[in-house]
Amino acid sequence: MNVGMPRDVVWHGRTVYTGVWKEPVEGPVMLRRLNLDGDGQGDLGGHGGEQRAVLVYQLDSYRHWQRELGRDDLTHGNFGENFTVDGLPDDEVCIGDRYRVGEAVVEVTQPRVTCYRVGLRMGEPRLPALLVAHHRPGFYLRVLTEGLVQAGDEFVKLSTGPEAMTVAEIDALLYLPGHPRDGAARALRIPALSPGWQESMRALLAQEEGREGNAGLVTAAAPPAWTGFRPLTVIGYEEDTRDVFSLLLAAADGAPLPAALPGQFLTLRLPTPDGTLVRSYSLSGQPGDPAYRISVKQEPHGAAGAYLRANMRPGVTVEAAAPRGTFTLETGDSPVLLLSAGIGVTPVLAMLHALAAVRSERAVWWVHGARDGAEHAFAAEARELLGRLPHGRAWICYSRPGPDDVAGRDFAGAGRITADVLRGLRLPPDTAAYLCGPAEFMTQIAAALGDLGITAVHSELFGAQPGLTPGIAAAPARAPHPPAGDPGPGPAVSFVRSGLTVPWDPAYGSLLELAEACDVPVRWSCRTGVCHTCESGLLSGEVDYLPDPVDAPADGSVLICCARPRTELTLDV
Repeated sequence: MNVGMPRDVVWHGRTVYTGVWKEPVEGPVMLRRLNLDGDGQGDLGGHGGEQRAVLVYQLDSYRHWQRELGRDDLTHGNFGENFTVDGLPDDEVCIGDRYRVGEAVVEVTQPRVTCYRVGLRMGEPRLPALLVAHHRPGFYLRVLTEGLVQAGDEFVKLSTGPEAMTVAEIDALLYLPGHPRDGAARALRIPALSPGWQESMRALLAQEEGREGNAGLVTAAAPPAWTGFRPLTVIGYEEDTRDVFSLLLAAADGAPLPAALPGQFLTLRLPTPDGTLVRSYSLSGQPGDPAYRISVKQEPHGAAGAYLRANMRPGVTVEAAAPRGTFTLETGDSPVLLLSAGIGVTPVLAMLHALAAVRSERAVWWVHGARDGAEHAFAAEARELLGRLPHGRAWICYSRPGPDDVAGRDFAGAGRITADVLRGLRLPPDTAAYLCGPAEFMTQIAAALGDLGITAVHSELFGAQPGLTPGIAAAPARAPHPPAGDPGPGPAVSFVRSGLTVPWDPAYGSLLELAEACDVPVRWSCRTGVCHTCESGLLSGEVDYLPDPVDAPADGSVLICCARPRTELTLDV
């Protein structure tokens, strides 16, 4: 038996708060619902809790890694486990198996989720991927009956989990290539499987046949309609408000462009006098039209918006990557809430177009917040579209109505969209909500919807996504910037959402490390090609992997934790 409380560990110049360091303990210890007495977890998002109270690892796996890694320094607890066991191999123990150990009764709930910290503890960064590839992850237990346990206690099997699905089998189902649908269906028939893994299995089961990518780990998007950037011709320009304008883009030969999904965005590459800018804009027109419409808000100091407004007239050519994004309107019969603030209206306007085009029978709420009528983009267009819907209704909020704005005609309420406004809409609990707007607005609105019992909440955030760096102590946010030192000799790498382009330096081990050196917000967990947390859109260019991912990402995506540029890259990061 091994226990240990979380501690701060210095790693790559940062501080990691982790409970992966465990030490053997003698004598009886109380095994409680959440852990052993004297034990703790540093990151409850990935470890610990009722479903992951105790981690088990096997002596036979220790012997395997001694041979495989050439290590003679391994001691019990090195893999962060609480119980080091003789027997109970991952290819025999099943999810849902129940055991008595000492005075306690426990149940197997899921394989270990192999994050970077096991590699940190062992001084072997490849270890998260190796545990999966070698089918030796270990597993977690839920405590059904609390009681005293101690080293030397026997695991007495009480029952086998339904479906008899082994730990190694379900681990491979999620992380390794293939993801057979019948396997996901079997897994969902095991009540003991932890909720997070159940969610992943449902996503695998729902993944379209032939769709690339791992829907159990990330939202599986449709492959891009074309690779890299292609020229599109401006065929229309329209001023919508004093600071919002729209461009209509078509293929140079007049052929219809590939249909985009309602809610997706288009990325443009702009050769401005001050250098090339790469920016993404939501598609705001009707999906399926032969041309694309994007709508742009010109910020006071926005270089790209100013360039587009000054130069984009019919006949001008721009370079565009294929439509992207997973913030898309889902099919079904459930009620729909399209909720936006400011320029966040653009992707949900495309969704409204899609619903109006088929005169959908779904109940649709159109809720939008603007400063006043002068800044209310697409007001007339949205009213016309709602008029085509048998069950469409609107609620418009102006935070500071102008003298010409009339309550009841131009807007429904003065002020911002609040929880009280949403409560007054009397939304059914099965409503699918789609939010777009400033980050603070979406955080508050998502929380308010959750309080109303609405759980199907989808959102789109303009700009860089929030970072995810598990276990790393919080640090003051810095604006993205070129890395310290001389520029690297390699190809240019563009981080589109962060508005930064820098040359690659082979001194970095991966695109993830380059992004971190630039303070570009990034998301990761395993850092070695297993978990897909770092999966990002690859808008253009080619990469090499080192090491190879255990399961390749979908076409048009890249795992930045183990990728290096082969050519110039444009990343949706």
